[in-house]
Amino acid sequence: MKIPLMNATFIFFALGCNGSHAREPDLLPKEQRATRILVDKSDRLLTLYRDDAVIAQYRVRLGANPEGDKVQYGDERTPEGNYEIDSKNAESKFHLGLHISYPNAQDRSEAEDKKVDPGGAIMIHGGNAWWRPFNWTDGCIAVSNREIEEIWKRVGTGTPVTIVP
Repeated sequence: MKIPLMNATFIFFALGCNGSHAREPDLLPKEQRATRILVDKSDRLLTLYRDDAVIAQYRVRLGANPEGDKVQYGDERTPEGNYEIDSKNAESKFHLGLHISYPNAQDRSEAEDKKVDPGGAIMIHGGNAWWRPFNWTDGCIAVSNREIEEIWKRVGTGTPVTIVP
């Protein structure tokens, strides 16, 4: 009985049925992917660019305290500056998440000068609470679940992210 069970287990994992990336959409071909992301906080707009061409735009929700740059953990602000997508989380509690490399060296230095914790875990993510007409995240950039699936397919790790006031 051990051999059939071992065979079934092998087939289960060999076919990718372990569930670890069951929801992860495939990346689009390279020529359809974004080469950079711009988030304009005042316009509440995320724009994907391929070189200098706009390939997609999405309305966003930000941190619950959206005005100004993120200073410290818990301030509910979305950071401003230059970052990159440094990882992707297919198991995010907000459907899918693209982790932004906040805090960068400048953010850490400023936080150290102020003797505060800069925080972290800033992502572009989905969320079923899209109907909320207000900024509701703890500093992340939120889009609908359908939109994060589209963005996920167009954005790889290493993609530059610029967040402006």
